[in-house]
Formats: sequence, structure tokens, C-alpha cells
Amino acid sequence: MREDSLFFRLLGHGSRQAFFVILALMSLPLFNLAFPEGHALHLPVYWVSLTGKIMCYAIMALAMDLVWGYAGILSLGHGFFFALGGYAMGMYLMRAVDPAGLPPFMVFLDWKELPWFWHGTEYFLHALLLVVLVPGLLAFVFGFFAFRSRIKGVYFSIITQAMTFAAMLLFFRNETGFGGNNGFTGFQSVLEFSITAPGTRAALFESTALCLAGALLLGRYIVTSRLGRILMAIRDSESRVMFSGYHPLPYKLFIWTLSAVLCAIAGALFVPQAGIINPGEMSPANSIEIAIWVAVGGRGTLVGPLLGAGVVNGIKSWFTVSFPEYWLYALGLLFVLATLYLPKGIVGLVARFENAKDDTA
Repeated sequence: MREDSLFFRLLGHGSRQAFFVILALMSLPLFNLAFPEGHALHLPVYWVSLTGKIMCYAIMALAMDLVWGYAGILSLGHGFFFALGGYAMGMYLMRAVDPAGLPPFMVFLDWKELPWFWHGTEYFLHALLLVVLVPGLLAFVFGFFAFRSRIKGVYFSIITQAMTFAAMLLFFRNETGFGGNNGFTGFQSVLEFSITAPGTRAALFESTALCLAGALLLGRYIVTSRLGRILMAIRDSESRVMFSGYHPLPYKLFIWTLSAVLCAIAGALFVPQAGIINPGEMSPANSIEIAIWVAVGGRGTLVGPLLGAGVVNGIKSWFTVSFPEYWLYALGLLFVLATLYLPKGIVGLVARFENAKDDTA
């Protein structure tokens, strides 16, 4: 493929490298299909599953970067949209256990009939519509009133955190019809394929990688377009943008809603790979952690959030096994160190190193 093609011009140097890394990751589950268990090239299911979940987190980090890194809107409630997408997919997976009957948790709680909002969830396409439309509509309504009222900065961050905390308390209640504090688990099949089958796991992994690559391309297209330049101008000085004749509301509302939908898609891909969804995904700590991924990787770069999500969650996977009680302290220390010594994140550190090498040469 020619270096001057539209594809390469769209991606740019850093995003291009990330794109090809994602394509390389897509080959991981194929090794498991090609080589039997016990073969040197057969990867443990744990590593394939962990990589798939980290890619879901990377989509979420990219979504956060679009609103925070490029539009200057710090959200501490993106975990809410991630969980909504996960719950929408979880409803389909729970109905797949017995499409004609009630989900197991409703039987346990002695429910007599299916709630109205569960109708149609036995169909995969209906679940996909819920994944996109419900978080998108809620984000649009919330954003419309917040941005129209010119709520921004720390005040916007606080109300988004309050929103996700209120939603978490709501979903913890058994009578809401979402499984209470246990949430949804015990999934058996997706599209009539066993959810634990190697082929199904490979398909979920490939779908996640494709969505991550698509989100990266979409993000790059937006930030290099006229829309992206306006968003960055809003981030740097919203008042000057207004004096220039642009109304910030539609631009902020668009990127906010798109970011919420991307988070919901990540949540929908995460649930069948993780095997569970519960209100804990809506905890304010989870939403703060998303911001840390972006800050560590380097906000306003697209590639940085992907690196941040991978690095932080890789460390988390090891830390929570070896020193589980100290993870939150380590996460806080990581954020403080990144803020003090890596204000532009890992991407900024790499760029600084490359510049220093060029100056030396």
C-alpha cells in the first residue's frame, strides 16, 4: 500500500503504528484454532481473554480522549455508558438461556412475568439497537441540558460522577429487574454458539479488534477534520469560538454523544468475554480510572489512550493477583507521578526521547 494513499494520510504516523499493532493482535486467537492445546504456539485462554478485555478498555479510553483530550470535557461518568452497553448485551445473553421463559435470576426472585423493557431482548439485533440507542439517547439528553446551561470544568465532572453513582445505586436494587448486586452471569451461548467454545472466543476477540481499529480510524478522521479543529478551539478557548460566530453546543453535544456510544459498544463487547456484568462497573472509581488511562498514555493523541489502557490494565492484572490490597494505592501513585513528571503521558515521553536523539545526531 502506497505511503501517500488516503488511508495512510488519514491515519498519520503514530495512529498508523497502533492500527497495525491491532491487526497483529487479531492473529492471536487464530493460533489457538490452528494449534492444539499444549502446543508451543497455543496461547492460554486466559491471555486471549485478557487481551480482548484490554482492547475493550482501549475503546473506552479512546472515547474518553475524544471528549477530554480534544474537546476539553472531563467526564467522570463514562463507566455508566460502558455498563449500559454491557447490560443491554447481558439481557440478550440471559434470554439466550431460555428465550421463552424468565431469566434465572427472575425465577429465583419469584418474578411472575417479564418486565416490559425486557421484551425483544431475545433477538440479537434488538440488543444491538439497545446498545447504541439507550446510551446515545441518555447522553444526548444529559449533554443537551448540561451544555445549554454552560456547565463545564469541574462542575461538569462532578455531575457526571453523581449521575453514574445514582445509576449504580438504582441498578443495585432487585426490583429494577437487572439482577441487583449480582447482575448478570451464567451466560451459555451467543447467536446459538457456545460462549466458551474456542471459535466463539476467537470471533469475539476479532470483533473487538475490528471495533477498536474502526474507532481509531473514526477518531483520526474526526480530529483531522474541520470538526476536530473546532473542538480543539473550544477546548482552548470556548469564549473565542463563540465570538468567532460558532455555537459550541452542537459540536460538544455531538462528540459527547458519540463518545458515550463508543463506550457502550466497548461494554457490549466486554460482557461476553468477561462472563459477567454487575452494578460495580458503574462505580465512580471505575470512571476515574478511565481518566487515569488517558492521562498516563497522553491525552489529545489518540494513540496515548490505547497505550495507557494497555499499560495500566497490564499492571493491574499483575498487581491484583500479587498485591490486591495495594492496587488502589499503586493506581493513585501512578496518576500522581504521571501528572508531575509525564504531563503529556507516555506518548510525550517517547516524543521527548526522539527529539533528544535527533538533536544529538
